[in-house]
Amino acid sequence: MVKEKMNAEEAEELAIRAFGFLASNPEYLGTFLAATGLGPDNLREAAANTGFLVGVLDFVMSDESMLLTFTESYHVRPTLVAVARYRLDRSAEP
Repeated sequence: MVKEKMNAEEAEELAIRAFGFLASNPEYLGTFLAATGLGPDNLREAAANTGFLVGVLDFVMSDESMLLTFTESYHVRPTLVAVARYRLDRSAEP
């Protein structure tokens, strides 16, 4: 992805990749779960909500080092994470 515009499906795909990135790193995942108050018992239910994916992107963007590691791993520009976050937040509006 090299563009600065994306549709909701592309934004969701990037957010799912970001969650996979968190899940593959126990330190990041532990910090994310602690920050959100989620645990194994309610993680699956929360993940079905668009707001969860917005939260994942917010979390990744909250730490520049983590953001850069994620974007380098997936070959996307860091600004695209913000674009995806904005798009998902907008798609969650009624």
